[in-house]
Amino acid sequence: MRPLRPIIVLAAALLTALPAMAAEFRVMTTGAPRKVIDMVAAKFAADTAHKPVLIEDTAGGVRRRIEAGEAADVVVATPAVLDALVAAGKIVPGSRIDFATTGVGVGIKEGLPKPDISTVDAIRKLVAEAPSIALPDPKAGGTSAVYIEGLFKRLGIADAVNAKAKLKAGGYAADLVASGDAIIVFHQISEIKPVKGVTLVGPLPAEIQLITTYSAALSTGAAADSPAKAFLAAINGPAGRAAVESIGMDPPK
Repeated sequence: MRPLRPIIVLAAALLTALPAMAAEFRVMTTGAPRKVIDMVAAKFAADTAHKPVLIEDTAGGVRRRIEAGEAADVVVATPAVLDALVAAGKIVPGSRIDFATTGVGVGIKEGLPKPDISTVDAIRKLVAEAPSIALPDPKAGGTSAVYIEGLFKRLGIADAVNAKAKLKAGGYAADLVASGDAIIVFHQISEIKPVKGVTLVGPLPAEIQLITTYSAALSTGAAADSPAKAFLAAINGPAGRAAVESIGMDPPK
């Protein structure tokens, strides 16, 4: 049995070393694709023992933080943000992958009848009749928040909206509906569907819809031995596609 002892000792040493080989790495993401990234991160951690540490902000917030030098190995945002960060030398050129798209929708307190949102006039009527409206705060710099603010101005209903708006800076504006602070919410569909107590009515009419693409890319600050590249591949692989479809987002066309 003696010859087996060195093998056993070596095996024990390797098993002891495995946890030390596991690495943490930072992923900074905007809110709309956060659920997708959460799901991919959980599977990635289980499969590899590496730990993605997620940080969330709005698209504008992500850009400001990365440009200011905050560390992140993978950055998840809109193509426009990532392209700007490439120009600023913060993102590896050519590393961007587009993995999901989502539109803007309307949600309502669970249990209430779904209103008609099939036309622009129906949207105007809904805004006029709703006693309270939850919205993402455009000052936070979120893509859909800025768009929705501009849309209401173009439709001539900004004053009516502002009189009853409940704003959420970051996170899910639909939380304000779930808590009873508002009756309806306008936000990206992927940020309405995950909220319990809120029912998705549907997307905005096509003529006033905004479809946003979400992408991920490798930071120039990522360490050479970081598992960030493998995580990026996971987002773009079967796990990422399954997560995208499970929360009602669509793969890019």
